[in-house]
Amino acid sequence: MRIVILGAGQVGSSVAESLVSEANDITVVDTNPDRLKTLQDRLDLRTVTGNAAHPAILEQAGARDADMLLAVTQSDETNMVACKLGATMFNIPSKVARIRSADYLSHPEIFAPENFAVDLAICPEQVITDYIAKLLEFPESLQVLEFAGGRVSLVAVRAFHGGPLVGHELQYLRQHMPQIDTRVAAIFRQDSPIIPEGNTIVEAGDEVFFLAATENIRGVMRELRRQDKPVKRVMIGGGGNIGRRLATAIEHKYDVKIIERNKAGAERLAATLSRTLVLAGDVTDEQLLESENIGDMDVFCALTNDDENNIMSSLLAKRMGARKVIALINRGSYVNLVQAGQIDIAISPAQSTIGTLLAQVRRGDCVAVHSLRRGAAEALELVAHGDAKSSKVVGRRVDEIETPKGATIAAIVRRLGQWPAEGGDGRSAGGGAQVIIAHHDTVIEPDDHVIVFVVNKRMVPRIEKLFQVNIGFI
Repeated sequence: MRIVILGAGQVGSSVAESLVSEANDITVVDTNPDRLKTLQDRLDLRTVTGNAAHPAILEQAGARDADMLLAVTQSDETNMVACKLGATMFNIPSKVARIRSADYLSHPEIFAPENFAVDLAICPEQVITDYIAKLLEFPESLQVLEFAGGRVSLVAVRAFHGGPLVGHELQYLRQHMPQIDTRVAAIFRQDSPIIPEGNTIVEAGDEVFFLAATENIRGVMRELRRQDKPVKRVMIGGGGNIGRRLATAIEHKYDVKIIERNKAGAERLAATLSRTLVLAGDVTDEQLLESENIGDMDVFCALTNDDENNIMSSLLAKRMGARKVIALINRGSYVNLVQAGQIDIAISPAQSTIGTLLAQVRRGDCVAVHSLRRGAAEALELVAHGDAKSSKVVGRRVDEIETPKGATIAAIVRRLGQWPAEGGDGRSAGGGAQVIIAHHDTVIEPDDHVIVFVVNKRMVPRIEKLFQVNIGFI
């Protein structure tokens, strides 16, 4: 696939790195030649220096032959103009734009084909806000991801000493909870993947990824680790785009305090937020944190634009008694360094956003992609098409499907009649769809949504090929 990526920032670079390893023809455009040189030194791709909204630069980047345009520069306006040019001048089939402004997003007609021709608008700040809100809802988890419109959830938890499942084989889970069906999709032990079997024994410290119908998630989590007290008090460090969005989203559920360094910014926040206590100050100010009872906080979220401030304030908050700390960290090397240490969860904005972009690039009918383990693993939601003659998966039992080693067919969502409309009761298995946890004898039917976990993203092209129908299928 020929893909033109506009913007070589964190998001653009992460997407390029993911896609170039899958034999795609990638060209990256940016105004910063040094940034492009660094990228080209590491990856096998083309680069073009210039303004992404200029037709001549898009022509030079190969827009005329491109299959997809990913406009992820820092400027919403540049991204939208580039998509419009991609549609009118170069006839690019698929155009994705990064849009940060809530004003633009609140008027979706702007992105219509007759206007800016954006096929998909992605807001990284909103993706991260939703991600953190889920972590607050399930405080025991390291990661919570949804599939099939929220009907199925994939959750990562760390097994602890004395936990109900630690020291037992996985088949014990089904015996212990016969009323709840779940599937352990993968286990990571000291950063190495373990393909789970029935006789696999869970050890303390294991990172366990399990999948179940969303309404059963809490029941399964109780088996894997001690259930934390529900979150009541949250402190947010940083009142920028993400901090403000998060406070707006959660202030009616929790007692929220937000610290903003800029006094004018703090005043704007106070005027915008209705129930959040806004404090003007430095997130690394120990006296401020102590005076605001950081030790009583259930969760501290460090969400400033400065990685070092986020790391330091999180470490400080943890030392002063905050039960759980979450830090937003842009630099990938920092994320790997601090994750699973004193900082409970380190979030990479680029890795949180990349799944939405990858779903557009994946071949076959791919509904959703989630990047896991800082991009090392992936979970995909694919639609099975065809019949027993034209498809390698339809009409076959799970144990008859030739999946590569390290790939797990974890669950199936089967529609009952038509899929329910968005916002309906589709979140439960009874709302027009049935959640089926995949076992060896489960048979895949046409139009099933199949959730596949791969411990190494290099396997993804083989999974995509597996779900493609033979030429000639109508």
